[in-house]
Amino acid sequence: MPKVAILTGGGDCPGLNAVIRAVVRRAAGHGLSILGILDGWKGLVEPGGRTMSLTRENTSGILHLGGTMLGTSRTNPFKREGGPEAVVENLAALGVDSLIACGGEDTLGVACKLADRGVKVVGVPKTIDNDLSGTDFTFGFDTAVSIATEAIDRLHSTAESHHRVLVCEVMGRHAGWIATYSGLAGGADVILVPEIPVDLDDVCGHLRRRHDSGRLFSIVVAAEGAKIGGEKLQSQSLDAFGHVRLGGIGAFLAEEIEKRTGYETRSTVLGHLQRGGSPTAFDRVLATRFGVFACDLAAAGKFGQMAALQGNAIVAIPISEAVGKLKTVDRDLYDLSAVFFG
Repeated sequence: MPKVAILTGGGDCPGLNAVIRAVVRRAAGHGLSILGILDGWKGLVEPGGRTMSLTRENTSGILHLGGTMLGTSRTNPFKREGGPEAVVENLAALGVDSLIACGGEDTLGVACKLADRGVKVVGVPKTIDNDLSGTDFTFGFDTAVSIATEAIDRLHSTAESHHRVLVCEVMGRHAGWIATYSGLAGGADVILVPEIPVDLDDVCGHLRRRHDSGRLFSIVVAAEGAKIGGEKLQSQSLDAFGHVRLGGIGAFLAEEIEKRTGYETRSTVLGHLQRGGSPTAFDRVLATRFGVFACDLAAAGKFGQMAALQGNAIVAIPISEAVGKLKTVDRDLYDLSAVFFG
């Protein structure tokens, strides 16, 4: 019986368990056995590999659960000496015929490089940031936006009661999809995204105009990667893929806004709340469709491809296309949200 392995890499994301469940269910119809790789690429670079058998029985009841039953990591085989070779050797030793990799830019970037080395791999797009090219949406994004929108709704009552400016920091390293969608849905008065450098004078001028017109509170939604003076706020540490650790823009903006306007300002950082917990119905369905389609690709021998949502259809695109460049927020969409600022 042909054996297909599946791994989940990068940040955890609502909908990953739905993908795993869908792959296992679909595999039965193709006569495939499914092997789970533990903790992302880490499970394939360690001696002998770290795995678990996946069956209908042990994947039952996981559709609605957040996180991933396989575990995850930010391990990058190409940053470890002999890492890519270890992945190839472990797959062969485990008797794996092909691999389904669920992840975002980094995880799928590794998959793309391994495909160039002859590994038979299929991709599933996973990121709450919605920044992978070639697919209209990635699962996890809708859940993150729903959580952020609910938080903004709740912040409104406190901001209005105390006549405050409240800054809500959301995820979004290079792309401001979460900030734009949740800000638009939550009625934010200012939305700050990485694609458009922040001019603090403009932001404060806008808040003053609101205040002068009698609207004595404001909600500012800021992506963690929004640029102040062309620069992102970051620490000195890097992850395994060379990304600096971002954070702090919410607190920075709150301090600067209060100092420049005199309005009492507070910040809230949603952080990992955005990708924790149960996936929305939309993400459960999308993840399920991706999982079934990815299994079909593996069974048909269509490797180097990724499942993608285009319109309402699930289609195959080259993994290289998905990771070739980041999908950033459309200026037209941002301009639409700006209509409601103030």
